[in-house]
Amino acid sequence: MNLHDSYVAKRLPDVLALIQELVECESPSDSPQGVNRFVELLIEKTRDIAQATTIAAPGFGNHLRLQFATAATDAGAPQILGLGHSDTVWPMGTIREMPFRRAGGRLWGPGVLDMKAGLALFLFAARALVELQIVMKRPIVLLVVSDEEVGSPSSRALTEAEAARSHCVLVMEPGTGLEGKLKTARKGIAHYEIVVKGRASHAGVDFENGASAILEAARQIPLIAGLTDLRRGTTVNPGVIHGGTRSNVVASEVRLQVDVRARTLEDWKEIDARLRGLQPSDGRCQIEITGGLNRPPMVRSDTIAALFEVARHIAAGMGIALEESETGGGSDGNFTAGIGIPTLDGLGAVGEGAHARNESILANRIADRISLLVGLLTRL
Repeated sequence: MNLHDSYVAKRLPDVLALIQELVECESPSDSPQGVNRFVELLIEKTRDIAQATTIAAPGFGNHLRLQFATAATDAGAPQILGLGHSDTVWPMGTIREMPFRRAGGRLWGPGVLDMKAGLALFLFAARALVELQIVMKRPIVLLVVSDEEVGSPSSRALTEAEAARSHCVLVMEPGTGLEGKLKTARKGIAHYEIVVKGRASHAGVDFENGASAILEAARQIPLIAGLTDLRRGTTVNPGVIHGGTRSNVVASEVRLQVDVRARTLEDWKEIDARLRGLQPSDGRCQIEITGGLNRPPMVRSDTIAALFEVARHIAAGMGIALEESETGGGSDGNFTAGIGIPTLDGLGAVGEGAHARNESILANRIADRISLLVGLLTRL
C-alpha cells in the first residue's frame, strides 16, 4: 500500500460522512436556493484546500470553480479540469421519502450516484494531494455547474472556456454498471419539436372541410421513427405527442417532441436533414420543425484512448481490471470532447439506479476510485 492509498483508507469515514452531507443537502435543478446552499456547503468543506469562485447563472443556482492549493512544478501549465454538477433530478423534499441510508454494502439516497458521491471522491483526491504535499505537474481545478440535468443552457460556454485552458478533462459522472467502467465515448443528443398544422372543422357538420393534423402526424411518425439505425447506433424517438381539442373537432395542430442520439456529427447531420425534409401527405397540412443538437458526440479519439490507458494501468496496479464503455447518455464531457480536449468520463462512483428510486453506490468501491483519481492527477 502506497502513501496515498493508506491516506484514503484512514480518511474513508470522513468520505462517507461527506457523501451523506451532500446527499442530504437537496439541490434540484429548478431550485436555485437549494443549489446555492449546496455550493456553499462545498465551499465550506474545501475552504482550507481550495480557492472558490462562484459564477452567477440567471434562472439557476451558482456555478462553482475550485482551484486547489496543490504544489505544481509549473503553475502556468495547462490545468487538469475536473468536471461535475451540483443539480439533481429529484424534487425538493425527496429526502424525506428516500432518506440517506447505509445498507447492504451500499449508500442510498437521491443524487448519491448522479453525482454527489462523485464530487466527494474528487474533493478527497484533491485533499490527499494537498495534505500529503504531492508535487503536481499541473494546477488542479474542479468546475461544478448547476444546470447539467436540464441540458446545461447557462453553463456550456463556461465549461468550454475552462476546458480550452486544460490539458485534459476528468468527468465525475458515475461509471457504467456495477463494474464501474469508464466512458470513452458518448452519443450526441439532439431535441426537436415537430408541429403538424391542419385545418379545424366540425367533425359532424363540416367534416370534409377539415384536414386532421392528428391523421397527418400519424402518417409522419412511422417515417420519423424509421430513421433509427441500430447498426450505426442512431436512435430517433418520438417520445411525446400533444394534439387536438375535442373529439367533435377535426384537429388543427399536433406537437411532437423527438429525441435523437448519434455516434458522430455526420450521422446526426444526416438525420437532421431528413427530419427537416419531411413533407405532408395531405397538401392542406403543414409541417414545422425547430430544435437541433444539444450535445455533440464524444467520439473515442486517440487522445481519449491514451487517457484511458493511463487509468487502466493505474487500476491494474491496484488489482482492478478497469474497462471502458460507450453510452447513449450525455454529459458535459460531450462539450469538452467536442472542442477537442482529451476527456475521460465515468470516473465517479460505482453503483446503479441513477434517476431511479434504487439509486445507490457500492461502498467498497469508494476507496479505489479515490486512489484512481489521485493516480491520474499526479501522472497527467
